[in-house]
Amino acid sequence: MTNHILDTIVEQKHREIADLLQKTPEKQLREQALQPRERRPFLERLRQPGQTGINIIAEIKRASPSKGMLCPNLDPVALARNYESGGAACLSVLTDPQFFQGSPEDLQAARAATQLPVLRKDFLISACQIYESCILGADAVLLIARILSAGQLSELLDICNTLGMDAIVEVHSESDVASAIRSGAKLIGINNRNLQTFHTDIATSTRLVSMLAPDQIPVAASGIQSRKDIERLLKSGIFNFLIGESLVTSGDPAAFLISLMAAPQSDDTEKGH
Repeated sequence: MTNHILDTIVEQKHREIADLLQKTPEKQLREQALQPRERRPFLERLRQPGQTGINIIAEIKRASPSKGMLCPNLDPVALARNYESGGAACLSVLTDPQFFQGSPEDLQAARAATQLPVLRKDFLISACQIYESCILGADAVLLIARILSAGQLSELLDICNTLGMDAIVEVHSESDVASAIRSGAKLIGINNRNLQTFHTDIATSTRLVSMLAPDQIPVAASGIQSRKDIERLLKSGIFNFLIGESLVTSGDPAAFLISLMAAPQSDDTEKGH
């Protein structure tokens, strides 16, 4: 593949947007999105550490471009309920069909099965996708700084505010962080995975978190596989974690979640972060 995978995904999104607008004009999507609906507080769940000292956004993810199929028989309803019983603060649901084998129906099913706030995780580059996310019932959306201009990022955040939705702005580099700060984003997802190469390094979170503004809430994402990883990130002041692959590939997602949130018996120093 001559293009980076991220470029290929964005090209596909432009095709999906054209299909969406062919079915429903943007004005109609906006009107539908502005209808009153139940909202679950996503950002508020992440503002302070949970009872165990951390918050986990547990992800429903069938596949990825780098790893292929992760969980071919994934049942979004059963998995969402497992996550809720395991103590997840929020859900994240991949809705991209081509590269992640997800669907909008996965998000709707997962949200209906629990009381947890739900993030729509996809590659969102247009206002119409934000309206669609709201109509689907998403409480929050992911906005990836790398694929959005400063103007686009601010515009999409403004639309989220108008609709009463939260947004995680995903960053991977110093320039991404600068863009997120300029946009006024409150929730910052630090992706440890380079979306161009798919190489993962947890040190990305520990490096970039120091650049955030005092009122910005960090969320570490990608490559978190053990309690040891969480403890390392706690030391840098991060207490929110988005975890997908290690959860969906574990034999017992609820038990694995509980183990990730359990502080070591011999050391209570991390509590209170």
